[in-house]
Amino acid sequence: MRAWIALVVFLSFALPAGAQVKDWEKEWNRILLAAKKEGKVTIAANPDPDVRRMIPERFTARYGIPVEYIAGTSGQIRTRLQAERAAGLYTIDALLGGVDPVIYDDKMLDPLKPALVLPEVLDLSKWEKGKLWFSDPEQQYVLRILLNVVAVFDINTRHVRPEDVKSVKYFLDPKWKGKISTHDPTIAGTGNSRAAYFYVLFGADFLKRLYVDQEVVVSRDRRQMADWLVRGTHPVALGAQSQELERLAKEGFPVAQLNNIPDAPGYLSSGPGEIALVNKAPHPNAAKVFVNWMASREGVETLARSQLDNPLRTDIDKSFVQAETIPRPNVVYKVDSGDWTYQRETREKVRLLLKEMLKR
Repeated sequence: MRAWIALVVFLSFALPAGAQVKDWEKEWNRILLAAKKEGKVTIAANPDPDVRRMIPERFTARYGIPVEYIAGTSGQIRTRLQAERAAGLYTIDALLGGVDPVIYDDKMLDPLKPALVLPEVLDLSKWEKGKLWFSDPEQQYVLRILLNVVAVFDINTRHVRPEDVKSVKYFLDPKWKGKISTHDPTIAGTGNSRAAYFYVLFGADFLKRLYVDQEVVVSRDRRQMADWLVRGTHPVALGAQSQELERLAKEGFPVAQLNNIPDAPGYLSSGPGEIALVNKAPHPNAAKVFVNWMASREGVETLARSQLDNPLRTDIDKSFVQAETIPRPNVVYKVDSGDWTYQRETREKVRLLLKEMLKR
């Protein structure tokens, strides 16, 4: 009887566990070999220069697979995919950055979840909330690997005293007319996210009073906005590049982000921290290697460090993260820009509304 029990225990535990390890290694080696034969991986990703430099550099160093990097906003990438598919072209393997829900709606993606092989990726204890956090309704296609609190206003502290800002309506004072810059809110991206946040909290009239009546200066160059902020040309900004502001602050320049305004504590965002697999990919195995690496500790940390953002993995030292970007447990964040209803409906509504208001 004891021998029989021992045999059952062995078959129930020892063999499946060993087989499981052997199975993932065998599958991973097969994918990796095929990926190297494909010769490269083509990703469409965030246009930020630090992401563009660090991600290909680290990935290629790890696996020896070159990266073709197509930079663009989520809207630009969506438009490119739509145009290519209308022409019968398939050039992109994977996405990194904010993934436009239309790409999912138009069935341009393959399920990502079944492509995840590495044990460190599938170990749910290594992820906050003990799960892989997908943005899409099916919880299969678009994986979030970063999560930040986005401060809405950036300021030059020689011109704006943080303690004076008790409400966002502070910036409706005529003295700020012509002194506020914004990343373009009429295109998908940072500026549109902030405008949509204001719309949810305060409505369309507030948008008109801020963007039109205050003659906000529109830019598509977030580093330029940071430069304006430092110089005091436009001492208030909506969407200057956060890692550039962090660098400038460490060097002693009078810049800060306001993340403690009582009526606008910020919103949640994955920023450039979403990954997805494109279907009919030209290099499907290389794409699988890429998304597995991106969801690994090294991949998530590389992306997080490039932006000084908050990683969703629990096995990463967050000492490099800007403390104010980490969600606070005692704060209710009314907007999560990763919510697809918000992205599909609210952001697009606000984009079109501001396009009309600003005559752009």
